[in-house]
Amino acid sequence: MRRAFVSACTAAVIATFTTAGCTTSTDEQSGSAQPQRATAAESTWGQGRELTAAEEILVRRAEQLLIKECMADRGFPYRIGALPTVDDLKGNGAFLTDVGWAQRNGYGSRLHTRTQHIDDPNGAYAKALPRKEGIRYTDALLGSPSSAMLTAELPTGGTVRTPRDSCLADARGRLYGDFETWFRAEKTATNLTPLYAADLAEDRRFTDAVKQWSACMRTAGHDYATPTKAREGLPELKKGLSEEKAYAVEVRLAVAEATCAGRTPLTRTTRALEAEYREKLPSRYDDALAAHQRMSLDALARAEKITGSAA
Repeated sequence: MRRAFVSACTAAVIATFTTAGCTTSTDEQSGSAQPQRATAAESTWGQGRELTAAEEILVRRAEQLLIKECMADRGFPYRIGALPTVDDLKGNGAFLTDVGWAQRNGYGSRLHTRTQHIDDPNGAYAKALPRKEGIRYTDALLGSPSSAMLTAELPTGGTVRTPRDSCLADARGRLYGDFETWFRAEKTATNLTPLYAADLAEDRRFTDAVKQWSACMRTAGHDYATPTKAREGLPELKKGLSEEKAYAVEVRLAVAEATCAGRTPLTRTTRALEAEYREKLPSRYDDALAAHQRMSLDALARAEKITGSAA
């Protein structure tokens, strides 16, 4: 299997083992004010687990409520925008495994279009303010690059920074118990895949599973060597079609991809290899991974109290 099959972030990780880390910039400031997706639904480190998509959404809702409270204390309004759905948080792996998700969303093109057109009410509010007031608003929400910064070293090398003082930092500190510890643990936990992705993608067990997947797809009428090739071929299949017909083609191909992932060893082999390769990671990451799991579950418990609801 060629290294080209490995993407920089998701590599050979299936949809249930998605990553949203891969942070390469030196500064972290996000208008979305949302935590990153964890790497797996379950993990072998410690006795903890990663949050489910529904639980993560609950934590995000609590975070938004805490940000709104903090901004009010600083004299600013804050509007809670649209939160992601469970479907929004799935389908980001190197190949699809959930047939139901594929039937509803294809490869997620409409989900992507919808999220690209979601208004940012707080960004719009800041832009409408006089320049100095807009800067004060943004600094209160996300922090100022000129203020004291937290720095985290990434497993892949380099560092990422974030302001210590902001309503985003305040909200996450209240949710996770210690913002500094959380920031560093989260940056480690969500940036480990590139350490082993290339080796996993070239593992004979994986490449054999991909060949069986390809044979299944061929039987279904889709002649592609890898899931990457299938997605690369989709634009040509959709060329000249109406929007509805193009989407129907997308759904058919996505459903075939997910179906063959389950009918062949691809899904179970990738899961097993993912666990195997992560177990081989240096022990220096163990404490951060355990902290990430523990603090995520602590945040979930606090989110349930803050929102008055459960996932």
